[in-house]
Amino acid sequence: MVRQYSDNDIDAVMQILLDTNIQAHHFIPSDYWRTNCNMVREMLPHAEIYVHEDDCTKQIDGFIGLNDDYIEGVFVKETMQSKGIGKQLLNHAKEFKSKLKLSVYQENEKAIKFYLREKFSIQSESVDDNTGEKEFIMVWNQ
Repeated sequence: MVRQYSDNDIDAVMQILLDTNIQAHHFIPSDYWRTNCNMVREMLPHAEIYVHEDDCTKQIDGFIGLNDDYIEGVFVKETMQSKGIGKQLLNHAKEFKSKLKLSVYQENEKAIKFYLREKFSIQSESVDDNTGEKEFIMVWNQ
């Protein structure tokens, strides 16, 4: 089930965020993600966030963060990946957005394949100022 984020979800969301960033971005030192945790924790209440909660266990296993039509990230627990959760989260956002945009590191091939499969297209390339890593800007239009 996809539902709106509530303040009680902060610890679960932050753990998923940290774990999946470290796992998916092996090319960036893990300390980078750990160092940014407090800043992200402070920003979360100001973002538009939807969580995927397991119907049986009531545990959060993924979430999507939006800033207007920009996807700040789609994060799914490593053990729950490739089960359609990311697709459900994206589809939820597509229900009320006519355009979505995101940045994805070029070395994160799994994510790029996922977004291409979900009808995003590569619009341009850039470099992330914080990490120095090359990234694609990808866009989906209704």
